[in-house]
Amino acid sequence: MNSNPFDIFVSAWEFFPKAKSVSLPTLPMEEAFEKFCDGIMAFGPWWSHMLGYWKESIARPHKVMFLKYEDLKEDTEFHVKRIIEFLGCPIGEEGENNIHIKSIIKLCSFEKMKDLKVNKMGYFDNVVDKRYLFRKGEIGDWINYFSPSMIEKLSKIVEEKLTGTGLSFQINH
Repeated sequence: MNSNPFDIFVSAWEFFPKAKSVSLPTLPMEEAFEKFCDGIMAFGPWWSHMLGYWKESIARPHKVMFLKYEDLKEDTEFHVKRIIEFLGCPIGEEGENNIHIKSIIKLCSFEKMKDLKVNKMGYFDNVVDKRYLFRKGEIGDWINYFSPSMIEKLSKIVEEKLTGTGLSFQINH
């Protein structure tokens, strides 16, 4: 699962300071943004990380599924069917499929997952308070954080890094 780099940055900036690690200091947004643009992140440059998965999904489509959060939110039923097919999981008779898919969508919704007790208490890998694993689940929240110059800079980087790869993200500003 991936998302556009603008929302990825905001999520990372909100999330990483909440980890119990001294190696991830809280940075002002502008400084964190520059590091993100320079590819200095806990898991490496966003574009390298995602392009690796993208390329593998093309090379091995039956082994790696690349799914954008924005696409999932736009047409949840279609993409849940894709996931089911990818996993090779039969979900019942033809007439029952719609009921099963709607149940899956309801049970796996952001709101439902966020409200589960298991996702609210304790620590993940003894590092991250589980309360912080789910923030908003909204597409486009980055617009509330980015200045016009940040939008321009990251747009140019994304265009440069993704040109010719076949991977693109719809960025609404």
